[in-house]
Amino acid sequence: MARPHSTRYTVTALLLLGIAVVILVSLGQWQLRRSDERRAILAAIEAGRKQAPVLLTPATPSDDLTPWRVAQATGVWQPQFSVLLDNRNHEGRPGYWLATPLLLDGSSRQAVLVLRGWMPRAMPGQGDPALPATPQGPQTVTGEMAERVPRLFELWSLGGQDQSALPATLPVADGKVPQVQNLPLDAYARATGLNLLPVVLAQSGQSSANAQSSSNAQSSPNSQTSQTSQTAQTAQTAQTSQTSQTTQLSQADGDGLVRDWPQPSVDFEKNTSYAVQWFAFGLIAAIAWLVVLGGAIKRMRQRAGQGARP
Repeated sequence: MARPHSTRYTVTALLLLGIAVVILVSLGQWQLRRSDERRAILAAIEAGRKQAPVLLTPATPSDDLTPWRVAQATGVWQPQFSVLLDNRNHEGRPGYWLATPLLLDGSSRQAVLVLRGWMPRAMPGQGDPALPATPQGPQTVTGEMAERVPRLFELWSLGGQDQSALPATLPVADGKVPQVQNLPLDAYARATGLNLLPVVLAQSGQSSANAQSSSNAQSSPNSQTSQTSQTAQTAQTAQTSQTSQTTQLSQADGDGLVRDWPQPSVDFEKNTSYAVQWFAFGLIAAIAWLVVLGGAIKRMRQRAGQGARP
């Protein structure tokens, strides 16, 4: 005769195994979604870097502002609007990203926000970090475009107030460079009064002096086409050397800024492998569920057969 509590154990085992199957299959599906997301990111990176370099001007069409595309901009640095992005580590060292707008056209206040590079955090007791010198006059900057400044999780104080919020107006009265966790372009545009392009330029090398005034960026379509062709060769060189730049830029340039920008994870094969493992575990749990159910049915038939005997 079966034990009185065997039915309860069987039902509990079936319930737990059923829950395990659902959870394990869900984890496998989540890993497949992550794999698809990373595939899409990789495709976007490859598509952007394959495009011809673009010259950023106030008249650049929005369709040309493609993430990961090499771009070149000529303008005047606006160091009074510089911002330090905190908690941006490099090779395990704490530090900042220095973000400074490049004014493309003075009359329209059109500008592009440039991530100039990484700088180490000052040691405790050394005061505010010393910013590198900003080149004067028209400068030409080359880099890759991004949709926005890469975000970090916000750090909140115990009182619930954000200690790294962007000031409402820049520059601040005391002349200090603000330190923030994240830098949304819309909030930054309101604080500076600049008309920002809807992209961020991650600088890939030192800026070079340009003899032409930045106001030439707002010229006729024919002159813009000519200007683009003149700068395409320089930007194309930056694009073709993209693979070697990571190693070269791991060392600081002459301005002391490191331009070894982090890349998003695109290892979708790993997520696919994890998905296969979760589905395999789910299959094992499903087989165990069928075995337990089969055993329970067999015992029920045995008891029914024993009860039917005279």
